[in-house]
Amino acid sequence: MPSSSDPTVVTLPVLHRVLIWLGAPLLGAVLGWLLKLAIEWAATWPWVPFEKPIKLVAGLSEPHLTIGALALGLVGGLVLAFLFIADYVGVVVGGDRAVFTHGDDSQEVRRAEAAAVFLDGKHVVVQGHQTEELVRTRGELPDAADLERAFLAHGYPWVSGDPLAAEFRLWADGHPDLDAAAHSYLRLRAKALEKDQKDDAVELRGELARLGVVVREEGKKQYWRRLPSGPS
Repeated sequence: MPSSSDPTVVTLPVLHRVLIWLGAPLLGAVLGWLLKLAIEWAATWPWVPFEKPIKLVAGLSEPHLTIGALALGLVGGLVLAFLFIADYVGVVVGGDRAVFTHGDDSQEVRRAEAAAVFLDGKHVVVQGHQTEELVRTRGELPDAADLERAFLAHGYPWVSGDPLAAEFRLWADGHPDLDAAAHSYLRLRAKALEKDQKDDAVELRGELARLGVVVREEGKKQYWRRLPSGPS
């Protein structure tokens, strides 16, 4: 078990990274080859949608057609591998602070500021002593058991779930317990969630936090609770 002076790095295991970098391009190349066979087969039909482009591609000489199909699939697989790995959250847990990295974004929280650390679906949440959310991660997470071990090893208050889950209420536009500003942000956030505009949804979560409102979602539904220090 690491000491408080030895940070624990929790991320996608090296073996998994190697398998992704090797497997995705290989799968892409296979799919490219199958696509080439499908195009050649479709070109023999008496009629097919996009007939001219299909026959143009099928008419390319060999081995250029096969090489092109394999190369296209290979590049596509590499792009998917990069996007998949880039979406993973890297977590470094130390004795005095924890750092969460996702792409170019980084969030840091001191252990003394954390009242609870837990998993909420696909998010790690760090809750402060005023029940505010200090961190809510974005992206794919490393293994849940590895995360739990890392935080417990360094003395963080890891819990099995949100201790305030029962306080969340389903948002209904115009609810009298929320003011007009909160409803305005929640309406905008509902549209952002509907359109899968994740950056906008995160920004609006921050605006709601400044109003003393904590928000979470399940699918497209939003749930909220009021901070104890939030405006009434």
